[in-house]
Amino acid sequence: MQNLSRRRVLTLGAALGLASVADPAKAWAWSSAGSIAATGTVTDPWSVWDDATDPLVASLLDSGQIPAVNTAFDSWVNNGDALPAGLPANLVAYLQQVNTLPSWADRTKLSRAAAFNKRMSLYLFLLYGLGSGIMSTVIPREARNVYHSAGGADMQSRAAKTFTYGYDLSAADAFLPTGHFVVTSNKTRLTHAAVRHLLPQSPAWRAVTNDQDFIPISNGDILVTFHSLGTFVYGKLKSWGIRISAVEEDAFLHMWQVALHLLGVRDDFIPASWAAAKQQSAYVLTPIMAATPEGIDLADVLLGLTSSVDLGVTRGFQREFARYLLGDQVGDWLRLPRDLASRTLIEVGWPAYVAFREGLSPIIPTTFSIFDQFIRGLAMLFLNNGTSPSYTPITIPTGNRPGE
Repeated sequence: MQNLSRRRVLTLGAALGLASVADPAKAWAWSSAGSIAATGTVTDPWSVWDDATDPLVASLLDSGQIPAVNTAFDSWVNNGDALPAGLPANLVAYLQQVNTLPSWADRTKLSRAAAFNKRMSLYLFLLYGLGSGIMSTVIPREARNVYHSAGGADMQSRAAKTFTYGYDLSAADAFLPTGHFVVTSNKTRLTHAAVRHLLPQSPAWRAVTNDQDFIPISNGDILVTFHSLGTFVYGKLKSWGIRISAVEEDAFLHMWQVALHLLGVRDDFIPASWAAAKQQSAYVLTPIMAATPEGIDLADVLLGLTSSVDLGVTRGFQREFARYLLGDQVGDWLRLPRDLASRTLIEVGWPAYVAFREGLSPIIPTTFSIFDQFIRGLAMLFLNNGTSPSYTPITIPTGNRPGE
């Protein structure tokens, strides 16, 4: 794929208000010395897509083969499954190359990450669902890509598929033959390639990108999503005072490093440490967060999903918890109504709840049952979003948002 020219980068940066892109001197300065490749080079991830996958998927879309591929993929679930019959030969050859862990993957660390995910499970459901999920709506590129793609018109289904990815990543056997995550990653990577081919054909999407030649879901975009998930969650757990050993920290990061590689992110962009990840996040995520009409609409839909079941708290409490996790600036961008009584309860009760659950305080807070029911309800909401997440199929799209 053709790289973005400096003019096109500047045009896009001006259109989306991206301070980190608007100045050519700051287009990308994060050195890969802090990456797992440790090469010390400086390469712009916003102009890197997926050369191994994009031409293949474009050809499958143009030849009308994707529906048959999706049908064949229905039976391809476990990492240890053989590739399904009926796939085009070029797709089989591609999957035979990518359907495996990178050579540097450490099985011991991945096993430790699985144990950590189990120990942190309730916090992870809360942070990934109500934290990262809502944060995605104030990442302009991500919000616009989601809104104008096929999944944007059915956010309940889109949310279920997104959670399938997180659920499969966090499962105890995520990377084992009985797990699903390697297969889920391959399907997600192919889906990204389809969106890269389809979205530029949408006049509505092109209108909000202000650059008809721009291609979505670059390596830079995937890094931003990682920081809204892994780096955000790691930072919140640490800020809450939850005891995490150095071995657990390393294992949790390694899990995400492998996940990024499986999505087609180059190793010289993948942070080698949490310090490097936090530095990259401050550089690549924080400056680009902003409100968009698409993001406001998506946030309303996503928060509506959490309000559709009885979580034992009010709608105002749920929105204030989103503000508590992401900050009031994000809450204001998304026009979340205030509930100051709930906010006081959260600010006082949540630290006490965490301290008691983690054995840091012997005193059970009077609000324990409120928070316990809330986060367990969120977990069940995402786990039972119409079906088990492991069986929510990730399908490759053949079009954009209906009507576009």
